[in-house]
Amino acid sequence: MGVKEIRTAMKVDFSKPAWEQPGLHNRWHPDIPFAGKIANGEVVKIECMDWTGGQIGNNDSADDIKNVDLTRIHYLSGPFEIETAEPGDVLLVEIQDVQPFQDQPWGFTGIFHRQNGGGFLDDIYPEAAKAIWDFEGIFCSSRHIPHVRFAGLIHPGILGTAPSHEILAEWNRREGDLIAAHAGCGRDVAKPPEPKFAHAGGASAEIKAKVEKEGARTIPGRPENGGNCDIKNLSRGSKVYLPVHVPGAKFSVGDLHFSQGDGEISFCGAIEMAGIITLKFTVIKDGMAQMGMKSPIFLPGPVEPQFGPGRYLTFEGFSVDENGKQHYLDTTVAYRQTCLRVIEYLRRYGYDDYQIYLLLSCAPVQGHIAGIVDIPNACTTMGIPMDIFDFDIRPEVKPVKMDMGSCAFASERK
Repeated sequence: MGVKEIRTAMKVDFSKPAWEQPGLHNRWHPDIPFAGKIANGEVVKIECMDWTGGQIGNNDSADDIKNVDLTRIHYLSGPFEIETAEPGDVLLVEIQDVQPFQDQPWGFTGIFHRQNGGGFLDDIYPEAAKAIWDFEGIFCSSRHIPHVRFAGLIHPGILGTAPSHEILAEWNRREGDLIAAHAGCGRDVAKPPEPKFAHAGGASAEIKAKVEKEGARTIPGRPENGGNCDIKNLSRGSKVYLPVHVPGAKFSVGDLHFSQGDGEISFCGAIEMAGIITLKFTVIKDGMAQMGMKSPIFLPGPVEPQFGPGRYLTFEGFSVDENGKQHYLDTTVAYRQTCLRVIEYLRRYGYDDYQIYLLLSCAPVQGHIAGIVDIPNACTTMGIPMDIFDFDIRPEVKPVKMDMGSCAFASERK
């Protein structure tokens, strides 16, 4: 008996802009029409564009990163109708494989300009920068960050189900309250519904207008549906349990990553790519009540880069910021300091700070919360796999400064 061929549930068309394709969308809304149907228990392949919809090129300039249109991002494949799924069920999604397109064996990591997107360290590193990564089977390397090579922990950054109308209204209420409370702070704390370049798939003009007015941005993950959680361990062999709020679940997926570090600190910080994901769908009836589910659950798969015990050089950070200000058990401040300690350490080998910032965003670094009870200082750690470098970074070995070239910068850099 022959092996049954896996059906491709959706294809993307690289000859057309993402915003002209009815099988893609970039808002969460229950009224966006189905892009296809998938049977309960079926395994399918789904094609995905990169999260910018093809705005970033394989070149040595970061002009495209600096000028990226962030209203035209997060084009998700879907939403798909999962047969038999009803509100209150749980949708089990098994990630069987994720691969780049054969004719696009590359990806990119970016640092957005502080005035257009920014990132975790944009107060210190405000300029746009980029690294291109070439894929060699499971491995990747970059002409922009030399002497580094590692296996990718390949995964989707975004997968989720559609909200109900009630949940969508709650999202807009609570995020609107946050925006109002931080008016004038000089930084976006959330993104409200935005009509500009909202893409509602194959929706009618009437539904599209509704999505433009109400649709939730896909930038954050949310407890009710998953979404953009950027969890690097949701790789091949993983199982994801998602709550179902609308008939058919309206499942969507996108933002594929070849690799990512914990935190994806530069915002465009994974190795972003276009590709094909293979998924199996199983509906668990009444699963939300059975599991007491308030947010998604996942089981990580068995596939992970192996560096061995004692091969992570680990740095600590505390909730005392770079200006000497004491914060109370603030893990965000602590993780920021952890990142800066790594940048200071790796700078000794000849890397530019921007190269290291890019590397920490996309290499399989291990970020952890070490302590959140010892007042006033939270402690976080970042483990750097030493074996991704082709030279010795152990502390007892005297560093040798090398010519590390440069990552890509924008043509007009201050």
